[in-house]
Amino acid sequence: MPTVVPYQFESFVETAVFLGDEPVFALADGSVRFPAGGERVVAAHDGGLLAARHDPYGKRLLTSGEDGRVVALGADAGVTEIASIGKSKWINAVAGGPSGSVGFASGKTAYVMLAGGVLREFPHARSVEDVAFAPKGIRIATARYDGASLYFAATDTSPVSLEWKGAHVGIDFSPDGRFLVTTMQENALHGWRLDDGKHMRMTGYPAKVKGWSWSAKGRFLATTGAPAAILWPFSAKDGPMGKAPLELGTRGNTMVTAVACHPVEDMLAIGYQDGMILAARFSDGREALLRREGTSPVRTLAWDKAGARLAFGCESGEAGLVDIQG
Repeated sequence: MPTVVPYQFESFVETAVFLGDEPVFALADGSVRFPAGGERVVAAHDGGLLAARHDPYGKRLLTSGEDGRVVALGADAGVTEIASIGKSKWINAVAGGPSGSVGFASGKTAYVMLAGGVLREFPHARSVEDVAFAPKGIRIATARYDGASLYFAATDTSPVSLEWKGAHVGIDFSPDGRFLVTTMQENALHGWRLDDGKHMRMTGYPAKVKGWSWSAKGRFLATTGAPAAILWPFSAKDGPMGKAPLELGTRGNTMVTAVACHPVEDMLAIGYQDGMILAARFSDGREALLRREGTSPVRTLAWDKAGARLAFGCESGEAGLVDIQG
């Protein structure tokens, strides 16, 4: 039976990550907590935290907030300021890219801080909701109203526009770089095959998709937004088009609120609106209980590099570390 080490914080847990072997939690109040071995509290932002994301290239946590700053935190709890664009400019999205680059968004502008300290700006007609880097090269994608835009951040070439009516609020590339996918304000995902711009519609959700995770080999994209984890297949040439998704972890009408694919195996951690966490296997749907119900929805899940431990955080400030080997 898995063992759970519980933590309790005073604020909504926005993002859980592992920095090295240590679980780290970014809270909505602007603080970042390092609870293992005696809690360390880092005041990352003056005011609320608006976005926090693990940087897979730099092995650091990137955060942005209401104070107009982007900062990076390492496993030693050290804080490095990446950018500051003014206290009146809320930074609502952040992402780490190759060669130490960092992308972020504020209002109608996307920014990329290149490794040499050069800050590039990419103005848009309407608000930029999210940013993501392609797996190769300094190419950044932005989610916006009526579609997405692609920029080569180190050059002045014109952007590529990918159009689809509606508000696009989240964005990510498939791990192989063949597809670009957005979450939408409506209960749907949209995607494009990048070599020819072919559209991919992923609909049928009863609620908005607020969380997603790519499987270890990029074969599936797991999502929230339903009373089961919905996994769209992306291994074929046309991605999920014409294929039914997998549905894992169905629990009546209890909504899935967080997902995290295992880093090695075809397995998924699933968090629910009642605080429960299950693990489910892709091949046969077999489930294992990782955490019983809590007091609020699970907001965030993160595996360590080996896939032996799972960090979680909830909207009420409940958090913890699950050792799946007991």
